Amino acid sequence: MLEMTREEFEELVAEALDRIPPELTRLMDNVAVFVEDEPSPDDPDLLGLYEGTPLTERGEWYAGVLPDRITIYRGPTLRMCESREDVVAETEITVVHEIAHHFGIDDERLHALGYG
Repeated sequence: MLEMTREEFEELVAEALDRIPPELTRLMDNVAVFVEDEPSPDDPDLLGLYEGTPLTERGEWYAGVLPDRITIYRGPTLRMCESREDVVAETEITVVHEIAHHFGIDDERLHALGYG
């Protein structure tokens, strides 16, 4: 498995977030991004997870709720990648994938766009 500290991985996630176009980040609302070492044992290969209410499903009732949560998992990403460059690319794809869920884009559409 590729070695990378949690701090190094968190920096890659932050850099991936910085590369999201400002016109999109301005639209992101009530969402927080976290890095965890491992996902649930039920899905050990999960690279990222979006939990919350997509922007497309929020209505007048949406107020005073906890932020949506995007979690990026370090362990599975490092296990599937062979180089630091692979980790950079995969982290960026995963961050974009999970942010797209925040915008209401489903997995089928993401796969069609190349963000499997």
